[in-house]
Amino acid sequence: MAQITEKELSALGDLMTMESVLGAKCCALATETDDAELRDIYTQMAGRHQRHFDQLYGNLK
Repeated sequence: MAQITEKELSALGDLMTMESVLGAKCCALATETDDAELRDIYTQMAGRHQRHFDQLYGNLK
């Protein structure tokens, strides 16, 4: 595997932080809404952000 530069590592960290925050916000919105359709959408979005986070983390292995 190619060496990851310090700048790339910093960018990956920033992206992982953003995906984590966005996932947490979507989860919070899902629990706060009474609308079942919105709850499903927020839950799907949270899952998508978690997958993005996992893919970014996979680049560090």
